[in-house]
Amino acid sequence: MKKAVAIVILSVLAVASQFALSAKRPVKSPAVEEGIFAALGGLRSIVAEIVWFRADRLQEEGRYVELAQLAHALALAEPHTPEVWSYASWNLAYNVSVMMQTGEDRWRWVEAAMSLLRDDGLRINPSSAELYRELAWLFELKIGADLDDAAPVYRRKWREIVTDVERRGAWEELSMNPMVMNEIEAVYGISDRADAMYSAIYWAHLGLKHAKKGVDARMLETIVRQAVVIYRRRKGGAENG
Repeated sequence: MKKAVAIVILSVLAVASQFALSAKRPVKSPAVEEGIFAALGGLRSIVAEIVWFRADRLQEEGRYVELAQLAHALALAEPHTPEVWSYASWNLAYNVSVMMQTGEDRWRWVEAAMSLLRDDGLRINPSSAELYRELAWLFELKIGADLDDAAPVYRRKWREIVTDVERRGAWEELSMNPMVMNEIEAVYGISDRADAMYSAIYWAHLGLKHAKKGVDARMLETIVRQAVVIYRRRKGGAENG
């Protein structure tokens, strides 16, 4: 029985690795991967434990590209556990990205982290205040602030994406709702939708609708306050509200 279980686990991880996150091609979570893990039934918890153990070892060894691949597999094995999505996206945005030589290459990993949270994690866990917080943080700290020397590249790339989406009126591509956007523009007095701080405010604002009183709510409120201050400072105080 143990041998059979081991074979199943190895097979699953082998298939997942076909969709591995690589420096040249960060990927999303293909539906086929979710189906593979769903088919495991009761074995999912065993797979998750093995992947967690392996991920811890890789992190200790600083092998972040392999870690990103396993973290992606773990998120699919435990799709309704917000912590694994946070863990996977953090490794992409903060550990793997900085290993790349150019800002352009780093951006691919940051964008992959954003997509993982927004298009997969929040799609499966639409009421998770933690995932809204992680996504808002990514926009505020990784893209909007200057903690990464490639941040100007990230902001330029993001502005190009949003400008194109706004021109086509295709906000669904970014999972953003124009009605919510109008709401936060009225509440916070902001209007530049291509600014990374705008997105930080947007996702934190949505998260507050799902956050219970306590740490999550306080952290989301802090993100909003900080992002509004930085946004207005960069706009030279031109926008008030």
